[in-house]
Amino acid sequence: MVDVPRVPEQWRPASGNIPEGRTEGHPEVRAPHFTVLGPVRAWHGTEQLPTGSPQQRALLAALLLRDGRTATASELIDALWGEESPSQALAAVRTYASRLRKVLPPGVLVSESGGYALQVADGALDLAVAEDLWAAAEKARGVGDLGTARTLVNKALALWDGEPLAGVPGPYADTQRTRLDEWRLQLIESRLDMDLEVGCHAEAVSELTALTAAHPLRERLRELLMLALYRSGRQAEALAVYADTRRLLADELGVDPRPGLKDLQQRILRADPALTEPSAAAPEPAAAVVRPAQLPATVPDFTGRASFVSELSDILSAAEGRVMAVSALAGIGGVGKTTLAVHVAHVARAHFPDGQLYIDLQGAGARAAEPETVLGAFLRALGTPDSAIPDTLEERAALYRSVLDGRRVLVLLDNARDAAQVRPLLPGMEGCAALVTSRVRMVDLAGAHLVDLDVMSPEEALLLFTRIVGEERVTSEREAALDVVAACGFLPLAIRIAASRLAARRTWTVSTLAAKLADERRRLDELQAGDLAVKATFELGYGQLEPSQARAFRLLGLADGPDLSLAAAAAVLDLPPEETEDLLESLVDTSLVESAAPGRYRYHDLVRLYARACAERDEQPPSERDAAMSRLLDFYLGSAARVYAIERPGDRTVDHLEVTARAGLDFTDSGRAFDWLHTEASCILACVQHSLGQDSLRRAVDLLLASKDLAESGAISYRYEMATRAACEAAAEAGDALAEGRARVTLAQVLNKYGRFDDASGQLERAAALAARSKDPWTTGNALNEQGIVNNCVNRPDVSEVHLRSAIEVFRADGNRHSEASALCNLSRALLAMGRTTRSIELARQGIAVYSDLGVTYRLANAKYALGLALSDAGHRADALDQLTDALQIFATNRQRLWQGTTHYRVAQVHLADRRATQAAQHAEQALAIGCVGGEWMRANVLTLLGESLVSLGQSDRAQACWREALAIHEEAGAPEADRVRFLLEPSACA
Repeated sequence: MVDVPRVPEQWRPASGNIPEGRTEGHPEVRAPHFTVLGPVRAWHGTEQLPTGSPQQRALLAALLLRDGRTATASELIDALWGEESPSQALAAVRTYASRLRKVLPPGVLVSESGGYALQVADGALDLAVAEDLWAAAEKARGVGDLGTARTLVNKALALWDGEPLAGVPGPYADTQRTRLDEWRLQLIESRLDMDLEVGCHAEAVSELTALTAAHPLRERLRELLMLALYRSGRQAEALAVYADTRRLLADELGVDPRPGLKDLQQRILRADPALTEPSAAAPEPAAAVVRPAQLPATVPDFTGRASFVSELSDILSAAEGRVMAVSALAGIGGVGKTTLAVHVAHVARAHFPDGQLYIDLQGAGARAAEPETVLGAFLRALGTPDSAIPDTLEERAALYRSVLDGRRVLVLLDNARDAAQVRPLLPGMEGCAALVTSRVRMVDLAGAHLVDLDVMSPEEALLLFTRIVGEERVTSEREAALDVVAACGFLPLAIRIAASRLAARRTWTVSTLAAKLADERRRLDELQAGDLAVKATFELGYGQLEPSQARAFRLLGLADGPDLSLAAAAAVLDLPPEETEDLLESLVDTSLVESAAPGRYRYHDLVRLYARACAERDEQPPSERDAAMSRLLDFYLGSAARVYAIERPGDRTVDHLEVTARAGLDFTDSGRAFDWLHTEASCILACVQHSLGQDSLRRAVDLLLASKDLAESGAISYRYEMATRAACEAAAEAGDALAEGRARVTLAQVLNKYGRFDDASGQLERAAALAARSKDPWTTGNALNEQGIVNNCVNRPDVSEVHLRSAIEVFRADGNRHSEASALCNLSRALLAMGRTTRSIELARQGIAVYSDLGVTYRLANAKYALGLALSDAGHRADALDQLTDALQIFATNRQRLWQGTTHYRVAQVHLADRRATQAAQHAEQALAIGCVGGEWMRANVLTLLGESLVSLGQSDRAQACWREALAIHEEAGAPEADRVRFLLEPSACA
């Protein structure tokens, strides 16, 4: 059961009879405001008022905490001195009161019936504000608005400024201080309980670890920590927390854990599914469940398909009480599968009150959506935080089913490639349902209700045409209208395109359109079945385009990627942005192109295929197709190079890139540059893979090099690695030593970040050999630098030193001071590992000096990181923390999450060395939640450090759980760190 914070009666705010900001009887005098949730202070406006000696502040505090009620002299004496009051206590009280009256505005401190009272305006006491915030938070939580409730509680907690009533003497202050501290803890517990309800369990572990260390006997905190660990997939640690708690309570108090804690342990042992959901035992309403509503809008002129609508609606409405209803719609492109599915989903949505999910699986394209990517998007839509989403397809699918358990959700999977793509995305839970559309019949999708969607009947087709064109125009030319829909093959998409064109041209008659369609030269003999029918539908729209529109349609369809920005489209067409926008908007009007967002455009996958076929057939000269894609590659490379240069001033990498015939975008600041890079990530990588031919290979590789920051962008990092591997293979096949060397160094940089050091080392050996052939200074220097990093990570600092000193020579010869600074910092770490601490500090400071001289902020963090490690080793831990904290802030600002997590780990090391185990555990937990450079290897190191911190906090069972997990990781990788972890796991190590 959740403990609900309750403010003691002594803390109730004043009744509020005095207008806010005024004092009674003195309407023109602004009221002072006071604080007790920290030092007792008073302000008048922005001026802090002198509150006198500790005893005088004790009198002020006693009056503030009486909510405007009068305190007699004897009560004040007891509050200040208790039973040991001095002989002149009464005189002292009067003196203190007189001094306060002189400091405060008139009418604030009043004398009444032999005592004193403070007239405090509403909102003028921090404690009253905190109570009001808590009351509002309770109200928000009561209606299920956990987001608002958490925000309000955090605002209340932010009012604390250290110890309440700090420095105030007397028994009354001691009592109130204890109560205020207890209330603050209850507020924290309540907020953490809400954190767990909304799925922020991974983030809560760090704070709970620190709190349990500070309050080891507080069982509610232990209970929350167990639950947070369990929901984070750390069952062994959760059980270890219980064992630590039981031992501590027995040793300190001679008691067993309370029943709630015992019950939680048993539920964890039996993997109670209810533990993955908000606690049903809490008296507050459960967290508001996220109810996605992702269905696209249904078309207002939906026509026909009545039997299908009825059939599918009946199946979906009967999903309650059944194990998932699945209906799969199949048919040729343009037959209206998506339109029908969306319409049916809207009809049935009332039967799925917990939400509707939608995704275009892009199954007809060359790169269908990966199930794990779709599951990530679905989990986020269902309220799962990014930190709780696992990496593998199997884990995501399992979590997806768990999240849907007990909910009634409709899932619309549009444009599926095959059953294999669909299976992991099916809810699989009672009460849920899935609608699937695909160009293929999914006979191998077990249990699915299959629907083959054919063309419209002539009556339905004519009705759809009429609704779009207008009844008046069709009625007067009914025969011509029938000819039009027949020429369209009764395909809904073809009819919609033809009707929309006619509706947009008021000077045309229906007969005009029919005559155009009758001309077989303007349309292929595609009104049969299969793709030819789809092609005919698109031919109708394409044939009506002006020459400039047709050229834009053809060339823009050559680009891969999910969409295309206006600037990228202008590069493809070699036109000014304004003219390009006019062309694109005109294509949007024809429904041949969609506007994905302001300034971004996309093709339906089948339309894109058709556009490419048109380009092959119609684009003259044929070389213009290659020229268009070359311009797009130049645009991305030029823009990415600008991003790289803004983030790394002084880095000569950009001077070694292939020269482009077209400049990229200009960026006014690094924030905009970084935003552009991540927005265009998918398009950039698609362009790379499209451009791995002989003529554009080097530019494609350089585009990867210039956009290397994408390797740390969780959702895109895997695609970045795959694109880099493809570039390596293409360059090797082409025999291009320069391109292959750069690609392999870039791949090694990715592998290093994720701790795959053996693979990285192999790539770097090949890159070094290639660099010897190509004489490329970029490959030579960076291969040596990365080899130094690898050897630092695998505990070969002597080998690392050799590589890094050579790298520094290459960078200096190339005039690349930025990369020289990087190598200096890496060399600092190598020398540190060999015990040469003084020289290590000198090198790190040299790196900082170079970066500072160049005006670098982004990579300055790496130098401060290196200096922090060296200073810590030298025993200058306060200075080390300053450097590491600076690095942490820079990494966070620049969205370098892996480096951010790694720096938390290093901060934890410093805290542990200074015997600050609580802070060490807190930072180690943050490193685990964020992730680190070095992948699983570094995760094991963090777990080892966390275990050592927990032992110092008396939590040996949880420490052992951390070490066992670390040992399993190290043993699987064959890492030498396994020996140390085995030692820690020996009974004598924890003694």
